[in-house]
Amino acid sequence: MKQTKLWINGIWESTNETSKLTAPYTGELLANVAKASAGDVERAIEGAHQAFKSFKNTTAYERAEILYKVVEIMRERKNELAEILADEAAKPISAGLTELDRTIATYQFAAEAAKQSTGETIPMDAAPGVKDRIGYTKRVPLGVVSAITPFNFPFNLVAHKLGPAFAVGNTVVLKPASQTPLSALAMAEIFKEAGLPDGALQIVTGSGGELSETLVTHPLVKKVTFTGSGAVGLKIKEKVGLRKITLELGSNAALIVEPSTPLEKIMKRCVGGAFGFAGQVCISLQRIYVHSSIYEEFTKAFVEETKKLVVGDPHNEKTDVSAMIHPDEVSRIKEWIEQAKQQGATVATGAEFTERTCSPTVMTNVKSDMKIICQETFAPIVSIVPYDTLDEAIALVNESELALNAGIYTNVLTDAMKAAEEIEAGAVIINDIPTFRVDNMPYGGVKMSGYGKEGIKYAVEEMTDLKFITMKLNYE
Repeated sequence: MKQTKLWINGIWESTNETSKLTAPYTGELLANVAKASAGDVERAIEGAHQAFKSFKNTTAYERAEILYKVVEIMRERKNELAEILADEAAKPISAGLTELDRTIATYQFAAEAAKQSTGETIPMDAAPGVKDRIGYTKRVPLGVVSAITPFNFPFNLVAHKLGPAFAVGNTVVLKPASQTPLSALAMAEIFKEAGLPDGALQIVTGSGGELSETLVTHPLVKKVTFTGSGAVGLKIKEKVGLRKITLELGSNAALIVEPSTPLEKIMKRCVGGAFGFAGQVCISLQRIYVHSSIYEEFTKAFVEETKKLVVGDPHNEKTDVSAMIHPDEVSRIKEWIEQAKQQGATVATGAEFTERTCSPTVMTNVKSDMKIICQETFAPIVSIVPYDTLDEAIALVNESELALNAGIYTNVLTDAMKAAEEIEAGAVIINDIPTFRVDNMPYGGVKMSGYGKEGIKYAVEEMTDLKFITMKLNYE
């Protein structure tokens, strides 16, 4: 049986306590995972601070080369790493390989960003009475970054923390999700092989509830970056004080489908956006608002496409949807569906359960106050709702307090621009699903969906301080 350890100051360390890690699809015991204590976290933070003192002085070229080496190693080990995702997260192999391609691109973007950190010159003589001075800005690293990551993209969302942090010379203490520690620990080996100095990356595994206080409030931590639930994000925000913080929280992504849309060309894409990784994606397509003139046609085609999906073993290349992350999550979504049915909603397809799986589910006749609409389902379930006017559709999208990505399909330019201006979201995706993301775009929600932005360039800005420097050119 695999026994994991903590990664502290470049050394694997055992712990007195462990927790059992089981496979979401089979329930098989995968590993006994080291449980860090608050004292372990303190040592990791202190070690990262010591490493920062020298790491911040490395050149942009040296940091970029480390990240390029990570890219090279991950390309060589991609299939092996995808198997880890299938084991610990029940992510189908095809989806796992896609995540790893994105992760590799994310580290490549970070390597390039290491060489592109620039400032600007300030025209000092534009102010009255000022002459013979020069002024300029530069970006400087912060120090120790606490990174707390979720289970759903355990390679790529870790990369969005580590990549930009290392690109600018910060060090990181990483606390991965309890269900997906193996992927994070694999990155310890990869960064070590790539030449990252000992101590620059620390990895502590264990309970977020037990470790987050130290990760968030320790005086040597200069930045907290968290991806996870809104409830936990709010608690972190209350504790973080004047430290920098980025919160990537939940959503219930909405899509508007206008009657000018060629439905046959978008159906497979929409179904994929709703049910990829069993809907356990922050920008998973959850609400579809379809113009009443095409509602029946859209719904029929969507249901037919949904029925083609294969539910099964994540290691099988033909599997589209596998287990949810924990049986408790299956029970939760089963309750939500039953509650919606009691309130008048209809199951168009799906809602078939095993202990660990929920079949892709399409709901109709839903109301806006049902949990499956107004909250984040984080499950393979989507609701289709008719509307009569674009103004009505935009209002329905904006009813939610969650606002990460939203999308619209339309061939009418003025309608597209109206939606772009009036939809309240961190990103508006025109003629594609709101599940669209590439790793160099700005990514972050508004309202209750987040605080700050990721995407390498934007994360670099959030992981650095802007320093202004001026010099008088003479003593007169």
